[in-house]
Amino acid sequence: MKNLEPLTLTNIDQTEEDKALQEKVISAGSIPNHIAIIMDGNGRWAEDKGNIRLFGHKAGVESVRDVTESCAQLGVKHLTLYAFSTENWNRPSAEINGLMKLLVNSLQNEAERLHKNNIKLVSIGQIDRLPDTCQSKLQEVIDLTKDNDRLELCLALSYSGRWDIIEAVKKVSKEVQNGNISPEDIDDELISAHLSTADIPDPDLIIRTSGEYRISNFLLWQLAYSELYITHTFWPDFRRDELYEAIFSYQKRDRRYGKVKNGYTKRLSQAVINKIIS
Repeated sequence: MKNLEPLTLTNIDQTEEDKALQEKVISAGSIPNHIAIIMDGNGRWAEDKGNIRLFGHKAGVESVRDVTESCAQLGVKHLTLYAFSTENWNRPSAEINGLMKLLVNSLQNEAERLHKNNIKLVSIGQIDRLPDTCQSKLQEVIDLTKDNDRLELCLALSYSGRWDIIEAVKKVSKEVQNGNISPEDIDDELISAHLSTADIPDPDLIIRTSGEYRISNFLLWQLAYSELYITHTFWPDFRRDELYEAIFSYQKRDRRYGKVKNGYTKRLSQAVINKIIS
């Protein structure tokens, strides 16, 4: 693969109308620093059209491209896509083989575009379970884009939230065993530092397509305070316009992290509190 010079802030194929719409999104409120997406519904989308499931996975690549580039244009710094879960290994072998070939082709075809858009590719998950050709191509694109800094695109491949936590616990346990830390040192920050996402901030916004109301073993630790957005749109039909709607929804939320509502200053005397709870 030729070593391309990144063209910082290139907006490939963006219309003036879309630029104006993005200005509205940006002016409406804060833009999520990290968006994570459970890309669901490829198979059902294809079946509804009388095609095999792999047809839907291929169509979903267009959504990945559009959403990734629109996130970069909006100023989102981190985008994590749930591309393949550990549970997906239980699917028919023909579908898995097709998915792996599609992954290789997509990485090959999108590498230049990612680089021109100054987008950095990283991955999390049990990457060693992927076929050698997938691992090789993935690493090739990671190496090509490693110095890009406009947006970090993280592909969760052969990923499981439970696996992530278990691996973190193993690492922490080994540090305790080696005497590097004591059990009393274990806290949220220490666990987070040993997850596969240690260098990535927790998601501000989780989007799930296809209308399913579950998180499917995705970033179980990291999404503790993430805002959720569920759409019935299947992933192959999910484009930037609906991404904007998800962000508009996010901007209307009051993220309190367990605290009282912003601006709440009322103070109760201990006597009043005692009266209320008595």
